Amino acid sequence: MIGDDSVSKLKKPVTIRLGEDVITYFKDMADESGVPYQSLINLYLRDCAAQHKKIDISWQASQNNK
Repeated sequence: MIGDDSVSKLKKPVTIRLGEDVITYFKDMADESGVPYQSLINLYLRDCAAQHKKIDISWQASQNNK
């Protein structure tokens, strides 16, 4: 059986800067689902990692040249 100390070691606290629109999106989803917004963000990122999703950041290069 896993004790409380083991469960707390499964997640690592981090500091991350997110846009207000992103936070609002996940907080609204949290209100609808009853799941804490940080857990929803974690679930979404875990799903991205599990599916090896890659983000297309090529738009940043063109934005910087303007």
